[in-house]
Amino acid sequence: MLLVGCGAVGARAARQLSTVNGVDTIVVDDPRTEHVEAVVRSIGSIISAAGTRTWAQVRPDVVVLATPAGHRNAAEQALGLGAHVVSVSDAMDDCLDLLALHERAARADRTVVVGAGFSPGLTCLLARHAAAEFDSVDEIHVAKMGTAGPACARQHHEALRSEGRDWRDGEWVSQRGGSGRELCWFPDPIAGADCYRAALSDPMLLHRYFTQASRITARIAATRRDRLTSRLPMMRPPHPEAGAGAIRVEVRGRKSAMADVVVFGAMDRPSVGAGAVLAGAVGAIGAGTIARSGAGGLAELVEPVAFLAELARRGVKCARFEGSLGGSR
Repeated sequence: MLLVGCGAVGARAARQLSTVNGVDTIVVDDPRTEHVEAVVRSIGSIISAAGTRTWAQVRPDVVVLATPAGHRNAAEQALGLGAHVVSVSDAMDDCLDLLALHERAARADRTVVVGAGFSPGLTCLLARHAAAEFDSVDEIHVAKMGTAGPACARQHHEALRSEGRDWRDGEWVSQRGGSGRELCWFPDPIAGADCYRAALSDPMLLHRYFTQASRITARIAATRRDRLTSRLPMMRPPHPEAGAGAIRVEVRGRKSAMADVVVFGAMDRPSVGAGAVLAGAVGAIGAGTIARSGAGGLAELVEPVAFLAELARRGVKCARFEGSLGGSR
């Protein structure tokens, strides 16, 4: 298999991928040779650098895209070589471009997994897992905080100043980035954080599976300084790898005609969570447990219980909120 990108997520993904059943070789393609060499040294014989080899010479069966935004061209190249594609990008444009490859991938009997990271990715799995408890799902609300590395931090900075989209009563509603403050509670020790609308791809990917839901929203945690500076270029370089992050997925629906709510969450370094989800998606492709060929998010493509059990085995564990939501939405 071929791993494209060796940043915070790519490096974590390489280690996770080295333990996936059926992955015999990992070839890393990244122009930053010092990053590649460090990863190759730390993992061992199963992994090597692409060097001057072309993708055609590598002949991958799966291509994992862990670079910053701009995945469509790479995905098209991978499909042209007969490879499956797994993308970690959370950028809305990337996700739309990759979903547009559905027909091409389906004709080739290949799968393009879109948004296979911490959020989207794990958020989609938790939403589908929660939905199994309902007769019907009415609303899904996602919140996340934290970034994986510099590229992720830049993407979230851009998302906070860009227009987001909520699904509401049968149509997409545009929302100004940085608006709609809501206090969201994440698993301990993260606790509460103010979250705001942003250009996030979770609603788009969730709507593909939850077509009957009346509301699907997503928010991102941000400080007052984040909101004030989101209209400006980033004033200082992001950290090489950020600290702990978290996700929260609230699903509302009906059980036997009674309204109810389920809230799941997870806390981890986003790069660790994303690397584990990427590895799980590659493992599902290798095991033949992907639901279908074509392009789609994880809610469409995998059975969540087995996937979440695999993530727990890799150290990414999820929590369920137990208690009263009081006056919350």
